[in-house]
Amino acid sequence: MLINCVAYQNGVKLADLPIEEISDYLQKKDCFVWVALRDTTDAELDKMQEEFGLHDLAVEDARHGHQRPKIEEYGDTLFVVMHIVEAADSELMVGEFSVFVGRNFILSIRNRSNQGFLGVRERCEREPELLRVGSGFVLYALMDAVVDRYFPVIDGLESQLESIEERLFDKGNALTNIEQLYELKRKTVVLKHAVLPLMEATGKLHGGRVPPVCTTTQEYFRDVYDHLTRINATIDAMRDTITTAILVSQSTVSIEQNVINKQLAAWAAIFAIATVFTGIWGMNFKLMPELQWDYGYPVALLIIIAVCGFLYRHFKRSDWL
Repeated sequence: MLINCVAYQNGVKLADLPIEEISDYLQKKDCFVWVALRDTTDAELDKMQEEFGLHDLAVEDARHGHQRPKIEEYGDTLFVVMHIVEAADSELMVGEFSVFVGRNFILSIRNRSNQGFLGVRERCEREPELLRVGSGFVLYALMDAVVDRYFPVIDGLESQLESIEERLFDKGNALTNIEQLYELKRKTVVLKHAVLPLMEATGKLHGGRVPPVCTTTQEYFRDVYDHLTRINATIDAMRDTITTAILVSQSTVSIEQNVINKQLAAWAAIFAIATVFTGIWGMNFKLMPELQWDYGYPVALLIIIAVCGFLYRHFKRSDWL
């Protein structure tokens, strides 16, 4: 679906135009065309390839989707793939954002995502001096918008982790905590897969040999790279904390089980003593001592109660009960 197709000249918007007129504006001096598509069809991609002269391999990647974040060069054209990570209820939804960047055009394709980028276009149009730089600045603005949307996701994951840490030593919550920690670890892996490859690819856009469309915007891409580096470091720190929290929770489970085992062992010892006494005095021998004694039964009960009470007090002082 076509979202918009706009031509700019010297940083100023010329007109919204139909797709059929793209090639006419590409021939104008100091003019570039910015096209935005969403959940594009094969027919739309074929038309874009015809208008902009896109490479077959790049178009194939955009058509099939499910690509790893990357930046590839095809002659004078850049092909950029980014992941859009959205927090939806208790899940992380991952969309794909593909961008074709040429000397006088930029084509963005958004798939499986509800987050639009109209605000990016408005931001660029408010800065004609920077928009005059051309498609390189628009690519930076789009990448910056994608990366900035990772920060709220990181904040949400950190809040979840802090909440779990507060309940880490609550009795009876260990198994629930482990389950929630593993779910949180899975989310950090999803975000890591979006951030790390993009960080590695963005490093190619500043310093050293830089693609021609990015030569005048290297410092901007360095800023994006710095943001990605900070996000990646935060993710690594979170994963370490989660791993430690899982180990603590597993230790808590073991401690709770040991406590239960000690309690069971203590009660078993108490009842074993009672069983020993009753077993001895319950034997049917004719000449057993005190068998005919009038006070034998209550005395036997008192002995059993006294011994069991002594054991109970001993186990209680040893924190077994």
